[in-house]
Order: sequence, then C-alpha cells, then structure tokens
Amino acid sequence: MSLKDPKLRWLDEVYAPAKSRAPERAERFVTSSGIEVAPLETPDAAPPESYLDKLGFPAEYPFTRGVQATMYRSRLWTMRQYAGFGTAEDANRRYHYLLQSGQTGLSVAFDLPTQMGLDADNPRAQGEVGKVGVSLCSLREMEVLLSGIPLAEVSTSMTINATAPILLCLYAAVGEKSGVPLGQLSGTVQNDILKEYIARGTYVYPPEPSLRLVTDLIAFCAKHVPRWNPISISGYHIREAGSTAAQEIAFTLADGVAYVEAALRAGLEVDAFAGRLSFFFNVHNNFLEEVAKFRAARRTWARLMKERFGAKDPRSMMLRFHAQTAGSTLTAQQPDNNAVRVALQALAAVLGGCQSLHTNSRDEALALPSEESVRLALRTQQIIAHESGVADAVDPLGGAYHLERLTDELEARAEAYLRQIDELGGMVAAIRRGFPQKEIQNAAYAAQREIESGHQVVVGVNRFQVEESPPTGLLRVDDSVEQVQREHLATLRRARRAEPVLRSLEELRRAAERPGENLIPHILDSVKSEATLGEISEAMREVFGEHHESVVL
Repeated sequence: MSLKDPKLRWLDEVYAPAKSRAPERAERFVTSSGIEVAPLETPDAAPPESYLDKLGFPAEYPFTRGVQATMYRSRLWTMRQYAGFGTAEDANRRYHYLLQSGQTGLSVAFDLPTQMGLDADNPRAQGEVGKVGVSLCSLREMEVLLSGIPLAEVSTSMTINATAPILLCLYAAVGEKSGVPLGQLSGTVQNDILKEYIARGTYVYPPEPSLRLVTDLIAFCAKHVPRWNPISISGYHIREAGSTAAQEIAFTLADGVAYVEAALRAGLEVDAFAGRLSFFFNVHNNFLEEVAKFRAARRTWARLMKERFGAKDPRSMMLRFHAQTAGSTLTAQQPDNNAVRVALQALAAVLGGCQSLHTNSRDEALALPSEESVRLALRTQQIIAHESGVADAVDPLGGAYHLERLTDELEARAEAYLRQIDELGGMVAAIRRGFPQKEIQNAAYAAQREIESGHQVVVGVNRFQVEESPPTGLLRVDDSVEQVQREHLATLRRARRAEPVLRSLEELRRAAERPGENLIPHILDSVKSEATLGEISEAMREVFGEHHESVVL
C-alpha cells in the first residue's frame, strides 16, 4: 500500500492547520546544499530489491551502511589528533602527550615551507618556519620527530601533498634505521595534489609531473609498503574553501577518478592499488546532512569503481575515510561554544561511519591549540566512544526516512556534477577551466550572504553576542624557531658527506627526465644520503618547473 494518499491527507488536515495556528520560524528549512527539508518523511514503499541496491548491508556493495561488518562493535575508529608546530623537538613532545592521553594514531601537521618544498633557510620561507606545523627539512629532524614512537605499532597520517613522496621516504628511512621494515609501516600521506589547484594552493610543480609523482607513490607503496595508504583524497579543504556538501562529494570523487585513471595509464591494475586509496572529509554543522553525505559518498564511489573501472575486489570499491571537524565553523567570539560545535560534528562523523577522526580544539580560531584544549578535543571523542552508546550498533541511523532522502538527494546532485566534469574532459581539464573553483566561490559567497543577512544564525557572532575580554594564555610559536632551524641545517651541511648527496640528486634529476621511470627509489636514495627536502625538491624543479596559477574568468 502506498503512503502517498495518507501523507497528503495528514499534510492537509493535520499539519496545515497546526502551521496556521503556530507559524514556523523565520529560518528557511534548507541544507547547505540547498536541499529543502520537508516537514515529514515517510517510506516510499519501494520493492525489496531497491533496498538492496541502494542500502544493502554493512561491508557489502554498495557500502552505504559502512565498510566494516561490525563497525565500532569490534574496533573503535582511530582517534588521530592533527598536531605539529615549531621544531621536531616541540612536535615530538606534543605527540607523546597525545599518546599518553589516549590518542590511538599520529597525525602530523607541517609548516608551509615544508609543504612547498623549501628548507627553513630559504629566503621564501622567512616568517613561516614552524608557524602552522612542524618545520622538517632532513632525515635527522625526522628521527627527532619520531623519537620514542613505536613505528611498528602506531599508524601515522601526514598531511602533505606536493612533497608527500619526500616525507614518506624520510619516514621509511627512519623506520629502516630503527629496525622496522617497509612492510610493517602503516599510515597515510595525503598526496592529493589536485585539490591544491582547486582550493588550497600548496602546489609546487605543474599538474602533469605532479600526477606522475602521485602515481609513482601509489605504485611504490602497492609493491613495497602494502599497509600504507599512498593517497588521502581530500574533500576537507574543498569544504573549508566554501563548497556545499554535494560539491564536496562530487569534487573529491572526481579527483579520485583522475588518480585512478592516471594509475591505469601508468600500467597498474585497478585491484592492485584501489584497495589502499583513502579519503578525507570535512564534518560541518548541518548534522543530518553530514551523516547523509558520508553515506552518499560511499555509495557513489562504490558504483564508480565497479561500473566505470571494472573493479572486482570489494576492497577496491570501499570508500574508507578520515574525518576532521570543520575549522571554518570555529569562531573567535565565545570560543567555548566551539567545544559544542565540535562535539556535534564529531558525533555526525561517527554516525556516518568514519574510520578515523580529528576533533578541532576550541581555541583554534585564535591560535595554535593549547594542551588543555587539545585534551578536551580528544576527550570529546572518548566520551562519544565510551559513554554515548552510539558505537554499539552498526549504522544506527540507517533507515531513518529523512536521512535516506538526504542521502539520495546528495548522491543525485554529486552525480550531476560528475557528469558535468566528464563533459569538460575530466577533473584536470575542469580545473584548468576554473569550473570547480568558480562553483566553490559561488557557494561560499551565497553562504556568507546568508550569515550577513541573519538568515543563517552563528551563535555569538550575528546573534547572542556578549561583551568579551581579550583572550589570554594563547600558544604562540616563537620567531626564534626559524633561527634554530637555520642552525640545524648549517650543522647538517657541515657534517654530512657531500659526494653522496650530489650523486643522488643528479641521479634523481636524470630519472625525472625519463618518462615512465618511478622516482620514489631515487628520492629514497637522496633522503638516505642526507639531502634536504629543499634540495630534493629543487632537483625536480629544475626538470619539471613550477606551477603558477592563471585566473580564468
């Protein structure tokens, strides 16, 4: 029996009179993607085969309900707090503090010079050394960063893109020196260069050689580092730049399609590498839309891998993801409110089936987080895990009528974007034409207009303000870090043997000139010779050149 007629009767005879007696709030009932929120959802009386096609069961295609059969009943998500600042010594102390507080995986933040392939003594690095992440230029500093960390037991995520191959090689070299072979290392490098051209800007080389480095790392890890995720395809920064939830799904998965296509062109078999692809998503404020977003992303990716790329291994179709609460939603006003925002966002990530999670600290709109704030952010995850009960059931919100409609609608909108990108010739071509950039800019502008008009309430900012004293006790990175790092580099260059450094860098340059040759073994040799991050990056710059953004109007 269809519920259409009874639902229409209810809307007409019950809902409408109640609405006339008590008019609804002035806010418009729409999600960030512009999806209208109906007053009531009901089942659509679809046949059983439709349920199996759209939802199915956890750990089975299309993975809408999760990639693991038992989800958190067997193993909680990895609590992986993103951290790093100052010198390797400073960051190492923070990592030990987090591990002692119950964190279960590392997540390394690097400063801008490290992300851009610049040593700390490069004039272009001035003023940025150690400010938004740890400054790391050499194998010796990586050894200090990881001192006392059991690399065979702890998985490490490194948020690094243009220089991801260098950082993984530094990590691998430390593992080898400490008796942990490549096959035992586990973790992730972000290595998602396309989203840098779309939303973030920490690229070094033009797109083609950048994609070569991405696929070289995927191939190297598939063969030598099987427990390592060689890429984390990131929607986080796309959302931070102002996209909607639907755009975050679409542009992230379109980047993923481009990487799969590049790997196939490089001669890899899809099922040889696709099972180690991972993703990184934002968790924004609209609670139910965010839960639905993760479900829609899983289902869309599974179908892409099966239908477009002919994947046979179920692991190749699974979208495994790390989530981070939304930095763009944090406010400098009434910063304690941020703890509430983060708790709700974290809960949405868990109910959406994340594999690992970072929760932002309440003071991050003002400065680097203090130890007290970091502990509270971690405790937020631990309370959700151990006290709320939401981890006890597999996909506890599955089947909720409103949630399933949101999932369907987000999937449909994401697929429409994917078709547009295909028509433009794929994501690289779309980026060159400025398509995703323009769509994100328009969405960000519309969202800001909603806030400025008051239609979108931001508590403490455009409503419910209070008089506040200036914040105190904020963590600042001292400018002396830059001088310390310069001195470390000078000491290294005096102490190391010059001949192996020069030889390894020349071999790397020659390999870069030979299309089709995997560069990772040459980068690893350069790292072991004690060439610096900046020197290795410069050797490839000499061959590949640098990318300079051109604005498309």
